[in-house]
Amino acid sequence: MNPLTLIVAGDPDQATGGYLYDARIAACLRQAGREVSLIGLAGEFPLADATARRAMREALAAEPDGRCVIIDGLALGTLGDIVAEHANRLSLVALIHHPLADEAGLDERTAATLLEAERRALSHVAHVIVTSPFTARRLRSGYAVSPDRLAVVEPGVAPPGPAEVARLDPPMLLTVATLIPRKGHRVLVEALARVADRAWQCRLIGDTERDPECTQAVREAISTHGLADRITIVGGQPPEALATHYRQAHAFVLPSFYEGYGMVVTEALSYGLPVITTTGGALADTLPRGAGIAVEPGTVTALADALARVLDDATAYRALSETAAEAGARLDDWPAAAARFAAIVDETVAAGR
Repeated sequence: MNPLTLIVAGDPDQATGGYLYDARIAACLRQAGREVSLIGLAGEFPLADATARRAMREALAAEPDGRCVIIDGLALGTLGDIVAEHANRLSLVALIHHPLADEAGLDERTAATLLEAERRALSHVAHVIVTSPFTARRLRSGYAVSPDRLAVVEPGVAPPGPAEVARLDPPMLLTVATLIPRKGHRVLVEALARVADRAWQCRLIGDTERDPECTQAVREAISTHGLADRITIVGGQPPEALATHYRQAHAFVLPSFYEGYGMVVTEALSYGLPVITTTGGALADTLPRGAGIAVEPGTVTALADALARVLDDATAYRALSETAAEAGARLDDWPAAAARFAAIVDETVAAGR
């Protein structure tokens, strides 16, 4: 088995979508007997500062000739010039969760800078792995990545084990997402305010420290609508506790403006939860037909109507739940995803790219 190195921006142990994907793929590859080094780079990303540039330069220089090095897109984005210095001696693979320029809330100049930098960086790697067909289409059309250099490895799921945990009363609506503007928490609060006459409770699971201003804005919106006793900001949770939240939930809600895949959607499906989400980015592809309700991003009225449907219409809720459970049962696990990932790595190395 070809050994490999996976380079990410910052702490590899962050419990968010892209980092969880990287960590779970690495763990499964190790369990299959492959040598995997996981390196977290110091510095600021995606607009790399001097510390980040130095960290990338040192990390790549330390790798032996011929090594397969996979660089997460957040780390790669604006460091294409450094990566180019090693393109002839290392087998370089980019791992793109979503294009950096697609992040919500960027000003036009920053988005343009990130797009051009990432396009250049991707030209210096032998192969590109993306986590959804949607992102593959984005890279083909906007980043000049040819189909022969591009592969899709969708996330797996960890099938939940048996447990006796009862659904909560009143029904609990669950959101698992870092509190940043792109995730749409404020839109959710506004929508929940419109269905305040129904019986429900809501838990917001996710890192509250990534963007303190966003977290504060969500808290203020909750307070403004008088929902502090019904919407709980829980913060990040370890896997065991998160599993309990999923089992207690009535439905899962992800109001994101954009996702490169939406791992928590398939995670919710694995628990048989109907999903209310948006059509932002890859989400329209990730949610199977009939397993939930997808609305346009940022549309408070449509989101409120979807919430009302899963709270009010028992027949519709049952149908959505049954389809969600069926879809969840068909999902691949993480070892299967890692096996596909490994095959791409080995093909890249064998081709001498």
